[in-house]
Amino acid sequence: MSQSTAKAPGALAPSGGDANRWKALVFIALAQLMVVLDATIVNIALPSAQQDLGISDGNRQWVVTAYSLAFGGLLLFGGRIADLWGRKRAFVLGLVGFAAASALGGAATSGPMMFGARALQGVFGALLAPAALSLLAVMFTDVRERAKAFGIYGAIAGGGSAVGFILGGALTQYLDWRWTFFVNIPFAAVAALGAYFVVREPEGSRNRNPLDIPGVLLSTLGLVSLVYGFTRAESDGWGAPLTISLFVASAVLLVAFVVTESRVRTPLLPLRVVTDRNRGGIYLSLGIAIIAMFGTFLFLTYYLQVVKGYSPIKSGFAFLPMVAGMMVGSTQIGTRLMTRVPARFLMGPGFLVAAVGMFLMTRLEIGSSYASTILPAMVLLGLGMGTAFMPAMSLATLGVEPRDAGIASAMVNTSQQVGGAIGTALLNTIAASATTAYIKDHVAGAATTSQRQLVQLQGMVHGYTNAIWFAVGMLVLAALIVLALVNAGRPDGGGPVASGEGAEAELAVPVVAH
Repeated sequence: MSQSTAKAPGALAPSGGDANRWKALVFIALAQLMVVLDATIVNIALPSAQQDLGISDGNRQWVVTAYSLAFGGLLLFGGRIADLWGRKRAFVLGLVGFAAASALGGAATSGPMMFGARALQGVFGALLAPAALSLLAVMFTDVRERAKAFGIYGAIAGGGSAVGFILGGALTQYLDWRWTFFVNIPFAAVAALGAYFVVREPEGSRNRNPLDIPGVLLSTLGLVSLVYGFTRAESDGWGAPLTISLFVASAVLLVAFVVTESRVRTPLLPLRVVTDRNRGGIYLSLGIAIIAMFGTFLFLTYYLQVVKGYSPIKSGFAFLPMVAGMMVGSTQIGTRLMTRVPARFLMGPGFLVAAVGMFLMTRLEIGSSYASTILPAMVLLGLGMGTAFMPAMSLATLGVEPRDAGIASAMVNTSQQVGGAIGTALLNTIAASATTAYIKDHVAGAATTSQRQLVQLQGMVHGYTNAIWFAVGMLVLAALIVLALVNAGRPDGGGPVASGEGAEAELAVPVVAH
């Protein structure tokens, strides 16, 4: 890579960095905390919101899916808009829009209104997230400073999950589930005001190439059709004409998207980013692993609150061992070993350890003990996923061309969010189908009301464990994909790299204004 890479247009020299960059980091990290809090808070509050708004079991997953699909489907477009409009402007606008959507969600009076508010949160989140990461990249150009800044940013993400579980439970139990939305407003207001007065974006860092409108439309419509197809399969059946039509439409739209991206001059997603063996393996394995994770989070929340009778705040504390495991796996195991062993030997075993934790959850019954069944499963799941995610994030931009740095980073979040949307819909479909079949087979033998209620609970747990078995398979598949496709050596250059440019490419990437 040429020497000019390290000093791309708009990048600040280490010695000439903005004096307010550390203050700016506070507000950027606060925005990240808000987004992470929102994701975990909603999971804890979902049972209460579902009951209050009269959302059916078949439609409840849209509270999660509407956000995940909008965020994942528009993340690349959001990154491109930030480059075109300016990252600071996109960041502030994303915060204001996210706060407005949160207010709408808190005031929701029906399921469709809630779904719409969650989708709007996803839209503005897709503008906010890439703008925040881009600001960090152009404001922190010294290698050590950048590592520290991104480390703080990552720690906020991990710690925010733990805070979200507890805060969500407290707000739901002592106030109302609506406050899990309203709490975003003060976070967004402080972050937006701070960013407006403190953040200084380097001049000349915008990318004014024309937007790839066909690519945006094709990718978004294709992903919406795909997830909606999984949702309709639950209510109409996998062989229903509408279900099949949605899957066919999704395949046609996504194939057209790939063809379009290969022909336009300034594609939304340059195919060279995903066709690289290592990056493609990372994106695919992360997406598949998240399919398993998102659906399981949803089931475990309902199991704890509906089957076990946990209060929302008790459910929040019950998730803490998994969050702690993730933080240990990421900051201790992954960070310490990623410079000593190739990424695939961390990611592959990490996914397998998580699969073992998921396997323990297939033993769930109505009377299962938290300490003997759920606790060890959560710890293993957290340790495994944390260990796998750390090298994945590092390798995702290894050897990438400077002009593709933003897209390569955004693809990590895109694969996670789209995987989450598909996972929530698909696993919910599997669980609901298994539950219906179980109740149909066993309800005839229930003579009393209490017996029928017991059959209902047994059917719910049976559905959850069937879906969790599928999640186990997804994690094993993710591990096999990593071991088969990812062949990069250690980040210090000890082995093959993504595009043969050595470890220096990884250090140069974040400096460049893409």
